[in-house]
This record gives sequence, structure tokens and C-alpha cells, in this order.
Amino acid sequence: MHISLARQLVSFVGAMMILIAYAGHQLQWMHSKKFWYNFLNAAGSGILSYIAFQPFQLGFVIMEITWTLISLYVLFRVVTGSKTAE
Repeated sequence: MHISLARQLVSFVGAMMILIAYAGHQLQWMHSKKFWYNFLNAAGSGILSYIAFQPFQLGFVIMEITWTLISLYVLFRVVTGSKTAE
């Protein structure tokens, strides 16, 4: 199995986005109901979802798509100012 350098770099960026959000939350630099935390999670997991399809890895695809959808849902609530997002 050969994965191109470009795909490796893109997956690295996606993973770093998720890890930055995770570290930010754990170190209390970011709150889980705020824009940047959810943006980084949604973008990073969206990138990794795309990467997981080639070669297809069922567990990875399910995890990343679920992560993306949940992050987008919370991000939408944050952006629209939903009271339950706080």
C-alpha cells in the first residue's frame, strides 16, 4: 500500500487540528462550547474522514464521520447562538 506524500501531509494537518483542540481543552485554553474548539474538531475530523476512504477503513471512517457530524452540530449551535450551546 502506497500513500502519497500529499495525503500524508493532509492527514497530518487534520490530526494536528484535532490535537490542538484536544490540548487546548485539556489545558483550559479552549472551551468545548466555543467556536475555535469545534471548528478545529470539525475541520480536522472532516479531513481525516476523507483520508480514511482510501484505502477504506470501516472503523476509522465511522469514527471520523461521527466526530465530524457532532462537531458540526455543536459548531452550528455556537454560531447561531443557541442557548443550549453554552
